Amino acid sequence: MSIRKRLLLSNIGMIVIPIICLFLVEIIGAYLLFIVFKGDPHGDELKFFISFRFIALVLILIITNGLLTYYVSKSIITPIKKLSIAAKKISDGDLEYSIESNKRDELGELSNTFEDMRLKIKEAKETQIQYEKNRQELIACISHDLKTPLTSIKGYVMGIQDGVANTPEKLNRYMNIIYKTANDMDGLIDELFLYSKLDLQRLPFNYEKVDLHSFFTDLVDELAFNLEKVHGTATLLANKEDSYVVEADREKLKRVVTNIIQNSLNYMDNNRKEIQVRLVSKPDEVIVEMKDNGSGIRKEDIPYIFEDFYRTDTSRNSKTGGSGLGLSIVKKIIEKHGGKVWAESELGKGTSIYFKLKKVI
Repeated sequence: MSIRKRLLLSNIGMIVIPIICLFLVEIIGAYLLFIVFKGDPHGDELKFFISFRFIALVLILIITNGLLTYYVSKSIITPIKKLSIAAKKISDGDLEYSIESNKRDELGELSNTFEDMRLKIKEAKETQIQYEKNRQELIACISHDLKTPLTSIKGYVMGIQDGVANTPEKLNRYMNIIYKTANDMDGLIDELFLYSKLDLQRLPFNYEKVDLHSFFTDLVDELAFNLEKVHGTATLLANKEDSYVVEADREKLKRVVTNIIQNSLNYMDNNRKEIQVRLVSKPDEVIVEMKDNGSGIRKEDIPYIFEDFYRTDTSRNSKTGGSGLGLSIVKKIIEKHGGKVWAESELGKGTSIYFKLKKVI
């Protein structure tokens, strides 16, 4: 029952109940007057009769007012008091005090609205705490990944200065290592820069119609040529009669594929490296599977491989694990396209990275 109806009934009760009670008093009075006092009260009997009617009237008004006040207090003031307590607790930082209500009146709606606000504030606070934790982990990871190659470069430079590289061959080897390490650092900084712009949503996306069959045909041909040098293969599986046209940013999509391939190559320890790309056309989407024959990923690690700086190699060896940002960037780019990315893997048999994009019909 709404508060408006409740107050209306309360006001009606303030009028109707006293009238009913007065009517009962009149009946009792009539009984006293005509039955007990024989219709002619006088002296003490008259005083008693008048006192009875006066006291009965006062009691009726007091009891009626008290009951209706209690009813209104219990149904209106109590929920308001509870809301006041909840507001104070929230202002003090206590977000555990629930005021959910099963009533369907205005105060019940207000309590549930307040409860929704409390839950959203609590969720926002938990998100902020998690974000701060992730930020601290991010800083620690960046520091580690930059400090390690810098230490390596300093060590080789000191070796050259101290005359350890005392032959042209050693000097050339030292210089090549320094150059390669500096390039690795440059690549890491580029990935950090790209990750930062994606995270802050400051990277522009230029969407256009992209035929994934043609797109992957060129990429797989280039990849196959490069893998031939290490006796590897790259193949594309797709039904040419199907349509694979999606709306995407071509350059960002190329970065997605490059990161997935690089991640696969980092974990391949087979003599013959194999990468297989399969396209599946659905009525409203295109699914891309990129499969390798690498060492595979443990089942417990699969849900986390797209997280920032996550590596299945706990030693954070950059030679095998990369920067730890590659698949995180993949996820951000695919989600920016309105798609989804996931992985399936089996130890010793390889890993498949899937992503799907909305099809242009």
